[in-house]
Amino acid sequence: MKNIGGQAVIEGVMMKAPGSWTVAVRDKSGAIHVKREKLKPTHRFLKLPVIRGVAALFQALGIGIRAIEFSAGKAYEEESEEALSKFSIMVTILVSILLSIGLFILLPLYATKLLGLLIGGISRSSFIFNFTDGLIRVLVFIFYVVAIGLWKEMARIFMYHGAEHKVIHAYEEGVELSVSGVRSYSTRHPRCGTSFLMIVMVFSILVFSFIPQHWPFLYKFLSRVVLIPLIAGSSFEFLKLSAKWQHNAIMHAMIAPGLLLQRLTTREPDDSQIEVALTALSEVLSLEQEDA
Repeated sequence: MKNIGGQAVIEGVMMKAPGSWTVAVRDKSGAIHVKREKLKPTHRFLKLPVIRGVAALFQALGIGIRAIEFSAGKAYEEESEEALSKFSIMVTILVSILLSIGLFILLPLYATKLLGLLIGGISRSSFIFNFTDGLIRVLVFIFYVVAIGLWKEMARIFMYHGAEHKVIHAYEEGVELSVSGVRSYSTRHPRCGTSFLMIVMVFSILVFSFIPQHWPFLYKFLSRVVLIPLIAGSSFEFLKLSAKWQHNAIMHAMIAPGLLLQRLTTREPDDSQIEVALTALSEVLSLEQEDA
C-alpha cells in the first residue's frame, strides 16, 4: 500500500504519493477538474534521516504552490477573467513566510523578553525562558487558527481538509473508496500537518534551550530562524514514528495534543467535498500504477 499524504486547497484536495501527485478541484458549475504530475526521483542524500524531512518540506511547498495556482484558476475562473499569476502566488507565499516568522518566532520571543523584565525568574533561567517562549508560541498559533477559521472561505478549506483525512483513513483501512464508505471515518489523522506543527513547537522548546541565555535579542532571534531546518527535520522523523506507533498507549498520549488541535483545522465535509477528495486519491493511485 502506498504512503499517501494530502493537502486541502481552494475548493479541492491535493493528494501526494511517493512518485506522483494530483489535485482535484470543483468549479462553480460543479465540474471536477484534475491536474496530474509525476515526481522526479529523489537523490539518496536527501533520503537520510532528518535531511529527508527538510527536503520533504521544500517539495511540499513547491507542490503546494502549483496546486494552489491550479485550484485558484479553476475555482475562481467565473469570477475573474485572469487566473492568479505565478508571481502573485509567489509574493503571497513570501509574505506568508515573513508573517509566520514574525508571528511565531519574533512576537513570542519579544513577549517573553518583556515578561522577563517583569518576572525575574524567566530571564534568569534558560529553560523557563524557552518554555515561556514556546507556550506563548502555541497560544499565538491557536489564536491564529481560530481567527482564520472565522473566515468563510477558510472554513470551506477546513472542510476539504476533513475530507482529505477521511479518504486517507479509508484507503489505509482498505475499505471501499466511495462516499458512503468514507463518511464514517475521522477528520483527524496522526500524519496531519497540524500535528506536525505542534511537534515543531514542542521540539523548538528543547532545541532553543541550548541557545545561551546571555546572547543579545538579535542573536536569539537569528539563531531561532537558522535552527528551523533542524527542528523541522527532527519533527518530521517523530511524525513518521508517531504514525507507525499511534496505537501504542504512550505514543497515543504524546500525539494527543496534535490530534486535539486538528479540531480547529478540520471540519466535517459534505458529500460533494468527499467526492473531490476521492477523485484526487483515485487519480494519484492511477499514476502510481503506471510505474508499477
